[in-house]
Amino acid sequence: MKKDEWFPFLSSLGLSCAYHHFEEGHSPAPPFLVYWFPASQNYGADNLAYHKGSQVRLELYTEKKDLGLEEKIEAALDSHSLFFDKEETYLDTEKLYQVIYHLSQ
Repeated sequence: MKKDEWFPFLSSLGLSCAYHHFEEGHSPAPPFLVYWFPASQNYGADNLAYHKGSQVRLELYTEKKDLGLEEKIEAALDSHSLFFDKEETYLDTEKLYQVIYHLSQ
């Protein structure tokens, strides 16, 4: 998936979505998604970036654990053949669950 295809893809899930963060004071009520490309993941040959790729970080924020929503997101990723690893934490200061999906493109 190309970088410019991520926002429409994630928006199609019916959740508020932003690249990297929402503007201060404009964060929507949970659940919502944030995504960004934290690093490149290139493969080189002959002193060139032969295949240019990037890491993708997708974060889901919810007020309570929502397995159904996670399954919906994971089904959408699977339908686009996007392999992911996942981790989860609870943000005490925000009182939100955070599920992080790590992908490569």
